[in-house]
Amino acid sequence: MSRTTDPGGAPRGARGPSRRIVLRTAFTAAVAGGTAVILLPLRDHEPGTASAPAKGPGHPAAGTEEFAEMYRGREIRGSVTVLVPAGGPGAAEGGAAEPVTEIRIDGRPLHVMRRADGTYLSDVTHYESFPTLRETARAAVDELGTARLALPASHHR
Repeated sequence: MSRTTDPGGAPRGARGPSRRIVLRTAFTAAVAGGTAVILLPLRDHEPGTASAPAKGPGHPAAGTEEFAEMYRGREIRGSVTVLVPAGGPGAAEGGAAEPVTEIRIDGRPLHVMRRADGTYLSDVTHYESFPTLRETARAAVDELGTARLALPASHHR
């Protein structure tokens, strides 16, 4: 028996694709499908809408969160704005989008930090984190009670 035929007498290439080829094809299809799913939101936007021109060193991207409300007699305002370098993603060295968070309680700024898991914590509720900026602001108001936030050191002159 020759090496180019299998025990049934058919040539080796005639029995179908090998396991390696099937797995490679499945992996390639999965990578292509995953890439398409990730890039789809970039393509899905209203036709005829143009993006606003960049202002200054960066411009706000679509991923923003804003709120303004009265909570327990206190005015709270908050925003998360994602700044993208003006020239696009590769404009600056390490040109990643930079989120900027801000909360104001009765017009006074509350320092807020974003944790690695995506939650927020503030100077007032430093040992507790919250999933949204609004919940962080409300928790700070709850903790402050009737006290007011101190102004930053630069305002005390």
